[in-house]
Amino acid sequence: MAKSKYEYVKQFERDYFLIPNTWLVIRIDGRGFHQFSDRHQFEKPNDRRALDLMNKCAEAVMIEIHDIILAYGQSDEFSFILKKECNLYGRREAKIISTIVSLFTSNYVFHWKKYFPDKELHYPPSFDGRAVQYPSDNNLRDYLSWRQADCHINNLYNTCFWALVHSGKTEAEAENTLRGTSSSDKNELLYSSFNINYNDLPEMYRKGSILIKQEVDFKALNQNEVEVIRKKNVVMITNVDIIRNKFWEEHPELKLSL
Repeated sequence: MAKSKYEYVKQFERDYFLIPNTWLVIRIDGRGFHQFSDRHQFEKPNDRRALDLMNKCAEAVMIEIHDIILAYGQSDEFSFILKKECNLYGRREAKIISTIVSLFTSNYVFHWKKYFPDKELHYPPSFDGRAVQYPSDNNLRDYLSWRQADCHINNLYNTCFWALVHSGKTEAEAENTLRGTSSSDKNELLYSSFNINYNDLPEMYRKGSILIKQEVDFKALNQNEVEVIRKKNVVMITNVDIIRNKFWEEHPELKLSL
């Protein structure tokens, strides 16, 4: 193939390669999602449709990127875990991040009407992304524990905050009421003032969503038109505790040490 005299400019391009044999975590976050959720009138403190849409986008990313073994999402963020031996795009950081962010964002727009048939998408969402490398299984588990603990802390606060606002307080008054309160204080506030038992709220709100791939059997016809049983990977969504060992014991296919 003939080369032009301008091709020398490619020498200015630089790639950053992620360290081999480390767990790769690509975390995406909604950019300006406070404004986005207000503009599209999301329910507070949690909009089930918005969370289901986020899960759908994550599922689409996992189907497309085979090296992703698990995803964890809460609110407007999702973390995608790529296996240690992953060599996707030669482990080029920018290529991996940009691909996952663009897949997620395009699916958000594409599936919007399925989850919000009564709402127009007034402007497109945007997400930023970052890559983090974790050398050990313990590091990765601690990362996921951190994100799930963050989900609980934020949801408990937001549940209290919006209960106060919906009861007639201003947002400033709600903030003042909650300032300096402990988790037990917040639980007591919810129960005594609003008859809400925090532990009865949907697990998706309290624990976030975990997406994993599982092998399932399905029926198909072979070339002789005979029905046979074959296997395929499907993305399963669950809302469970990933801080304790039970989840990891039940999913040895993830190959994380306990």
